[in-house]
Amino acid sequence: MATDQHTSEERVDLLADVAEMYFFQEKTQAQIAKKIGVTRSMVSRLLTEARKQNIVEITVHRPLSFDRDLQAELVEQFGLRAAFILSARLGDRNLLKNLGDAAAHVVKNYFHPNMILGLPWGTTVSAVVDAMEVEEPIPCKITQMVGALGSRNLRYDGHGIVQRLAQKLGGEAYYLNAPFLVDSEQTAKALYKNPSICETISIARQCTVALLGIGSTHPDYSSYFKVGYLSREELEELRGDGAVGGVCGIHFDSTGTLRGLGFQHRMMSIDEDSLKAIPVRIGVAGGLGKVDAIQGAILGGYINIIVTDHLVASELLRRANHHA
Repeated sequence: MATDQHTSEERVDLLADVAEMYFFQEKTQAQIAKKIGVTRSMVSRLLTEARKQNIVEITVHRPLSFDRDLQAELVEQFGLRAAFILSARLGDRNLLKNLGDAAAHVVKNYFHPNMILGLPWGTTVSAVVDAMEVEEPIPCKITQMVGALGSRNLRYDGHGIVQRLAQKLGGEAYYLNAPFLVDSEQTAKALYKNPSICETISIARQCTVALLGIGSTHPDYSSYFKVGYLSREELEELRGDGAVGGVCGIHFDSTGTLRGLGFQHRMMSIDEDSLKAIPVRIGVAGGLGKVDAIQGAILGGYINIIVTDHLVASELLRRANHHA
């Protein structure tokens, strides 16, 4: 047994040595082969093995690029405060990560001491937080804007996202200690009387910046449906009422008109008027499957800055020109 372990350790050392010579010392495979006394094809196999065993990890940092023409057109067409459109050069691979990187870059433009930054939950907002890096701590408050998902999706839950961003920025975290969706309007009203919940909602209403995902009611894209918060019947009820998407659980149709009020009366979340009163409302979403939801979020004034991809931007402009 000890011999096997010794052999295994020697193998790992060999793989690491070969990888360091190839990647750090920039030796050719032929030079490495000569040095360690094997064939060049063996060196190639050793490098492949090193990657499979995670001894070597390769990360490609593709610089972000933005389509400035599309950005200018969107701002003019929809009266946005700003638009940040990922260019076609980036393609649609790694869209979530690219959106996260882009939005982290955008959000930092609005950082200032003593700001109050509000967050909902979701995969896109989580990707933005993952990409966020600051050189110096920022005195700020980070607040949860919608209730918790529970224990099933801690990484994407509002509590976890707020905690991670507060740690990164060196800010103070405020949590909304309530479920995102409750069984009745009466339950929601009772919970809103809780002092802790009142405090967090009050802080959320004072936000200077909101970082917002844009949800869809389509079954293929609905986070609520996928994590089990909404049944298929409830989702179809929302869709039947004309809802195509939502921000902070506030649902609307493609013109931005409020829909699904019965659903919203059961939510623990910032209200529509308070959300729209936040000066900087950065919406982050991409992919053609979310075009209707993004359109509704823009037309309804739920967001005033958009971070999306060139396909979505082009389709939004095509629709606007078609109806002009």
